[in-house]
Amino acid sequence: MRFLLVAGLVLALPMSALAQGTPTSNRLDGSGPPAAASAARLAPASVGETDVDFISSYYQQNGDHGAVEGGIGTQHLTDVSPTIILNVPLDSVARLTANVGFDYYASASTDRIDQVLSSPSSRDVRYHLDLGYSRTLKDKRTILGLGGGASKEYDYQSFNLAGSWTHGSRDGNRELSIGGQVYSDQVTLILPVELRTGTTGTGNQKHGSGFDNRQSYNLNIVYSQVISKRLQLAVSTELVTQRGLLSTPFHRVYFYNSAPELGTPGQLGTAKTELLPRLRTKYPVGLRLNYYATDLVQIRGFYRFYNDNFGIRAHTFELEAPVKVTPFFTLYPFYRYHTQTAATYFAPYLAHSTADEFYSSDYDLAAFTAQKLGLGFRYAPLYGLSRFKTPFGDRVAKFKSIDLRYGHYWQTTGLTANIVSVDFSFVMP
Repeated sequence: MRFLLVAGLVLALPMSALAQGTPTSNRLDGSGPPAAASAARLAPASVGETDVDFISSYYQQNGDHGAVEGGIGTQHLTDVSPTIILNVPLDSVARLTANVGFDYYASASTDRIDQVLSSPSSRDVRYHLDLGYSRTLKDKRTILGLGGGASKEYDYQSFNLAGSWTHGSRDGNRELSIGGQVYSDQVTLILPVELRTGTTGTGNQKHGSGFDNRQSYNLNIVYSQVISKRLQLAVSTELVTQRGLLSTPFHRVYFYNSAPELGTPGQLGTAKTELLPRLRTKYPVGLRLNYYATDLVQIRGFYRFYNDNFGIRAHTFELEAPVKVTPFFTLYPFYRYHTQTAATYFAPYLAHSTADEFYSSDYDLAAFTAQKLGLGFRYAPLYGLSRFKTPFGDRVAKFKSIDLRYGHYWQTTGLTANIVSVDFSFVMP
């Protein structure tokens, strides 16, 4: 799975700087920030050989605090996310990387935008493509990377640019990585059906709302240090600033003092659309420890403190313990604990006042505690699982390894989720 982590740095894939504890369905592990990308992992593979990873995940969640219905609706969601990641060495110091895939989701929550079950809004597909280039400088200890990409779905499109710099010490015991990403997003403002001011027009304008945009600026800094033969640590931070539309246009909010008819849950014409400030800053700090207890057992620990100007403070702890059952077969149980305070602008159904300047009933912004427990395995024989001829001449490719991972997630809000992911790794001549 190292190629997924490398792609996250070089190709500017979104990282987990958010405090929200809901698993991210298109992440292979679904929780926590990527590990620091080391110079060793960023080094190109053997010249002439291309690494190919076929990654896919299936994610399903259930709950009864859907923001589309003002914090009282279903949160049922399924998501399938196949992805292909390529690592193509150009020579001994340079490589190209590519990450291409899509997410297909079916959501009972967004199905309530129109108050009509099985409407077109109940499902969507997000397509994404990211490309990157990295080069090792003459000192053999510095790697520069550039990348960019785009993603698109029905009501959302995003473009990003990224750059990274990684420098290791002469003895290989210390490393500093700095990466930056810029995202430019355009959003189609699809409002709840009862809040649309008109149905005339063409294309997306029939939703009566037009378009808005958002810009995000990320700065990632990771310092890693080898403490001893058995202990390594890394300190990281990802500073994020977002400007523009930070609300979700089709999230309803119901107020306790706006009209008598509010006593009927979900009654049309009694809601407003979610409204949040148009500036958000996030500043998490993380600490990761890797301890090699024995030649067969490794303990990986992670802690992150998160804070932002929305009023959310969060603590996240993760623990993973890979165990080598055989030289080629590894089991790794993992556990994650997350707790956060509520955003200043959050209140549940019928708890907001019409005097509030900003308002949301999205339970991702609520106070809650979440846990995740799971098990994974990796099988990577010395000479691969199998070999086969490619359709391009008589070259022989190798099926190198397989990773399979399952996680169960639950919140004190009642939300539960399950995610299964798999990574097939190949080496192509």
